[in-house]
Amino acid sequence: MAQPVPPSVLPGLGREDPRRPVDRGQPPWRGLGRVQTELGTRCTGTLIGPRLVLTAAHCLVARRTPVLVQPGSVHFLLGYDRGSHLGHAEVTGFRVGDGYLPGGGGPAAADWAVLTLDRPLGTPDRLLPLLETAPAPRAALALGGYQQDRPEVILADSACRLLGFAAAGPAGMLVHDCAGTRGVSGAPLLARGADGSWAVAGVASTAVLRVAMGAAVPAAAVRAGLR
Repeated sequence: MAQPVPPSVLPGLGREDPRRPVDRGQPPWRGLGRVQTELGTRCTGTLIGPRLVLTAAHCLVARRTPVLVQPGSVHFLLGYDRGSHLGHAEVTGFRVGDGYLPGGGGPAAADWAVLTLDRPLGTPDRLLPLLETAPAPRAALALGGYQQDRPEVILADSACRLLGFAAAGPAGMLVHDCAGTRGVSGAPLLARGADGSWAVAGVASTAVLRVAMGAAVPAAAVRAGLR
């Protein structure tokens, strides 16, 4: 049974909380890890290559000043769970979406970052591909990550849907009704690909107050930015 949570306490959660802990060793969660900076910021990231992790650009912004942190201060903890992890790597560099402004005001679809790790952690069974095209409205989705209220485990809403698009084209944000709050930023918005396996439809970016709803950068925008 869904657990009631006080409304308005955390963004992206409604009156009932459908999120549940998931097994870090099972797909599609086995490719997720915690992205954290030495300044205390914590978000979620996804392995999309042997040494590449996808997350949100705003997770790399220093807390006190609107500038991006230095790559060497960022760490990726694969499969983090209550103090243990399946692998650790430091970040040697990163790329953010074109036009992203750490102080705000840039295009919403630029809120993505791809981190380069100092060692390979992405074995083939852990990598999640980027969808070439967005799923259709009402498509089944899943969203999970390391969230503010329970940052020690992956919490996931595995029964949510795509509501639509904030604008047309690859720059249009994906609007979904997945429950997820602070810390889930950078997490993969997952959908089933043509072969039925899980793939990244988008990157969690923002959440709406008082309801289970949020927006994600479409995977197509990330693919275009990496070309």
